[in-house]
Amino acid sequence: MSENNYFKLSNKVVIAPFVAVISIWLVYWLELVLKTNFNQFGVYPRTFTGLRGVLFSPFIHGSLEHLYNNTIPLAILITALFYFYNKVAFRVLIVGTLISGVITWLIARNSYHIGASSIIYLLASFIFFKGIFTKYYRLVALSLMVVFVYGSLLWYLFPIKEGISWEGHLGGFIAGLFLAVVLKAKTPAPKKYVWEQEDYKEEDDPFLKQFDENGNFVELEKEEIKEEIKINYHFKKNTNKED
Repeated sequence: MSENNYFKLSNKVVIAPFVAVISIWLVYWLELVLKTNFNQFGVYPRTFTGLRGVLFSPFIHGSLEHLYNNTIPLAILITALFYFYNKVAFRVLIVGTLISGVITWLIARNSYHIGASSIIYLLASFIFFKGIFTKYYRLVALSLMVVFVYGSLLWYLFPIKEGISWEGHLGGFIAGLFLAVVLKAKTPAPKKYVWEQEDYKEEDDPFLKQFDENGNFVELEKEEIKEEIKINYHFKKNTNKED
């Protein structure tokens, strides 16, 4: 698979992050209009009703600041996911969200856990580890960019700040690493230069022919190119008869 066929802008690259951002903002707007909050639909650990938060918690946010802080990284990382890993993007989002939510449900404190930050950690983890595992230079570069931009997120995998669901972050991180190992994502075939091909012969290389056995440059004699000029005649029979 060539790079042109693999790295290709599609509608999903634009639509997916747009839908995700609109969804979380719409839910917050509904809370304001109804003058309520949907925190009870978040993940509540080790209770049957708390399992519904596995599906609903990423859409719920406790404040405008919380919502704003999640919007930009969510949009950027979903865009990167659908552009660089288009074939597995939906599986990463759906399966990763379920795994992340279940891990949070199993290990978290007795409180409602809400917010799209678990998805952000899922995406950052998957994109980083998958790029390293593929060893493809553009995907490795993407992994390094994720570390450079979002490397500080690593601290929030631990309980360093009150009121932040580090368990949800950890669940997303583990889910992303797991999917990076399990999911097979096709990558473009690496470009092979002439000297990397199996039938390559040094003695036939036109560049190496310009050097002798000691590595000294040798000017090759220019072959005279004879151009043959061909003239083609086209005859057309005159069908007009004179009286």
